[in-house]
Amino acid sequence: MKNIYILLFLVLAIACGNKEQPTEVNLNTLEKSNYIEISRAQFESQKMRFGQLQEQFFNTTVKTNGTIDVPPENRSSVSTFIGGYVSKLPLLVGDKVNKGQFVASLSSTHIVEIQQEYLEVLAQLSYQKNEYMRQKTLFEEKISSHKNYLKAESIYKSSLAKYRGLRKKLQMTNINPTRVEQGKITSEIKLYAPIQGYVTKVNVTNGAFVSPSNNLIEIINTDHIHLELDVFEKDILNVKKHQKIVFNVPEASNKNFDGEVHLVGTSIDGNRIIKVHGHLNEEQTQFITGMFVEASITIDSKKGISIDKSAVLKNELDSFILVLKEEKNDTFYLEKLPIKTGLENEKFTEVLNYNSFKVKKIVTQGVFMLSEL
Repeated sequence: MKNIYILLFLVLAIACGNKEQPTEVNLNTLEKSNYIEISRAQFESQKMRFGQLQEQFFNTTVKTNGTIDVPPENRSSVSTFIGGYVSKLPLLVGDKVNKGQFVASLSSTHIVEIQQEYLEVLAQLSYQKNEYMRQKTLFEEKISSHKNYLKAESIYKSSLAKYRGLRKKLQMTNINPTRVEQGKITSEIKLYAPIQGYVTKVNVTNGAFVSPSNNLIEIINTDHIHLELDVFEKDILNVKKHQKIVFNVPEASNKNFDGEVHLVGTSIDGNRIIKVHGHLNEEQTQFITGMFVEASITIDSKKGISIDKSAVLKNELDSFILVLKEEKNDTFYLEKLPIKTGLENEKFTEVLNYNSFKVKKIVTQGVFMLSEL
């Protein structure tokens, strides 16, 4: 009877022990040293994938930053040669203008005085020219003195110079001297766009007084947008013309754009920085001058055998990958092997001891699920 009780106790103990086992098998079902066993179902449910080593380019780059800019000839300010009050200003920031398009007008009493003086000089010039020619003829015939001839010549040439100077002033203020000679005097100075482009600044308002030192409007032609990059002195000897530039505008987009080094500066500023001028490989009309950019200049490039960065497990000292050792009965047997890493880019890690893994299947996705083994 005692033996029967013992037997019943053992049966109950075994039954209770079976109830305590988990209903789901852990993802990592077996770990022996550097070996991992995982079923095909678990492998697929965790969206794990196998891959192989592949050849990739690894670039050595110089990190830099800078701005989007335009050449000096593509940036222009509209100003006046004569001070006056703004009477018309039809443009707003962002408006497109063509070269020679009317952009503003000023009212000025000074321009009226210049036209008046021009007409007075013009009226005297005809008389002074005739007097000069008369004195010249008399002097050649020894009828008049040399002194009278020189005096007439001086007065005429002085008036002629004044006439030409006033005429040029009128032309510089966009006033047609011929209209003035016809008696059509204006009090307006009209200003026109010196280049084609977009209005980026309007510094005055209607009725404001502007002097020749003031800039009324800034116009920028964006047909030739380029990069102005700041490169530190320690890196500049590695930067050469035609090297590739990859840049982005971090405040506006995560997209990368391509460019090329066009000019390398020849002087260093007080912060030990050299300017590098870069051209864009294609027209990028969405850029705005002044945008901050982050850029990488490729100074060297080489091929290397690599693996996806997502396949690499790391600890404080070493790096590892999981290699398929054997597949049997819908079960994968993985081996955790060390690798020697080299260069890296955004997606790949160079494997220096690649000969050991050339034809191996390597876990490239879902490795993080096994990272604690």
